[in-house]
Amino acid sequence: MAASEGLDAFLAAASGACCSRLAIFIQIQGCVICLTLAIGWSFAAYVRSRVIQSMKHNMEGGNDFAFICEDINDLEHSAQLNMPGVSVVMPLKGFGQHNLQNWRSQITSLYGGPLEFLFVLESTRDPAYHAVSKLISEYEIGVEKMHKDSKYVLFLDDDVRLHPGSIGALAREMEKNPEIFIQTGYPLDLPSGSLGSYCIYEYHMPCSMGFATGGKTFFLWGGCMMMHAEDFRKDLYGLVSGLRDGGYSDDMTLAAIAGQHKRLISSPPVAVFPHPLASDLSFPRYWNYLRKQTFVLESYISRVNWLMNRALFSSHCYLSWSFVLPYFMALIHLAAALRTPFNDSLSKETAASSCGLTLAGCLFICTILELASMWNLTKVEIYLCNLLSPEGPSVSLGSYNWGLVFIAMLVDNFLYPISAMRSHFTQCINWSGIRYHLKHGKISKIERSKEYGPNLTDLGGKHLYWKRLCPPKASFLSSLSKSLAQWHQPKKYDS
Repeated sequence: MAASEGLDAFLAAASGACCSRLAIFIQIQGCVICLTLAIGWSFAAYVRSRVIQSMKHNMEGGNDFAFICEDINDLEHSAQLNMPGVSVVMPLKGFGQHNLQNWRSQITSLYGGPLEFLFVLESTRDPAYHAVSKLISEYEIGVEKMHKDSKYVLFLDDDVRLHPGSIGALAREMEKNPEIFIQTGYPLDLPSGSLGSYCIYEYHMPCSMGFATGGKTFFLWGGCMMMHAEDFRKDLYGLVSGLRDGGYSDDMTLAAIAGQHKRLISSPPVAVFPHPLASDLSFPRYWNYLRKQTFVLESYISRVNWLMNRALFSSHCYLSWSFVLPYFMALIHLAAALRTPFNDSLSKETAASSCGLTLAGCLFICTILELASMWNLTKVEIYLCNLLSPEGPSVSLGSYNWGLVFIAMLVDNFLYPISAMRSHFTQCINWSGIRYHLKHGKISKIERSKEYGPNLTDLGGKHLYWKRLCPPKASFLSSLSKSLAQWHQPKKYDS
């Protein structure tokens, strides 16, 4: 009985405190954050929906290849001969569940211009080496470095699943607007069912609205970046040397360079790529992924880069806990309201109880609107992905668990500031079996230890080693391009 009275007294005091001016501001702010996300996702869904309608219109008009290009005349042989050369650079680390399917989607692109693929590995002992070697033999890929006539270079993560027309869509936008510094896209995470996978999906979704602008954006995703090859050959703005001399994050560094020099970053509305997450993605692996994302904000190569990262660090930490805290307050209000009929002291706090329930009701409505908008954007992007890859495996919205999505929103936003502070004070991260140490924003030390490192990568669950503690084998790969594998079209480059 005494324990019950103590709980009721606590609830009465907590509910009253949660109706103070500051607490009311925090709860209203939480509702505003929810509504802002809902509006942003609605706008992103509108932009993607316009692309879907345009594709349907072109198909009805007789263009059965609208998933490759809007104008069917662009598929004429004369038009294809004028397409610019593109070199696709893809770093590989480990081999996992979805890699082979992703790599096949990349090298079987229906791009009509000169195209080469450069697969970069650290050593022949990496399991990805054996898998990609087999793929190379299947498609008769040759070996050499980036071709001197390549006009554009496309950097891809090895877990990106391209559409048949993705490379062509990126290249055509670059041709239309030579002022574009970087073309980018964004993944659509396909959760595997674990809470960790839903946390990653939820983490990426707020950024997705920044990539659904239909053109100019300030966001940049390192998993898909197309740039002018000449910019790399000339080391424009020090973008190569900056990354080479202790740089860690390619996308954050390049975004800072673009902002500093007022260069254009663009994201075409068709640049959204299915990203299936590993079926065994555990919560500890999600945590290390979050640690890596916050570790990125500790790295920089210039003052502009540092200022941008500090702004993101501060705003993200503030908004994350500003999002979560109102739900704890709403829980207190509900608990107090449920105990009110059984306790006189609580029933006397009618004004506070009424105010608290009103705020909790507003938060509930805003949350429903937010989840509905998130669901709608995911539905639109899934439909778009299925249209862009008619020959590929169909993606379904039915596999999403929206209860877990809501839990993931709370968990991810609660943990983000904790992860950010840990990254700030430790200045190191163990990612895919490699421990990176920062000093003054740059990589100062790299440690590789298979004895104490993981067997699997954190995000993709890819195997890092064929055999643990096996003796090293001789490597014939160079230090710059440890393994370069190129899919070559001699009829265009050798003419």
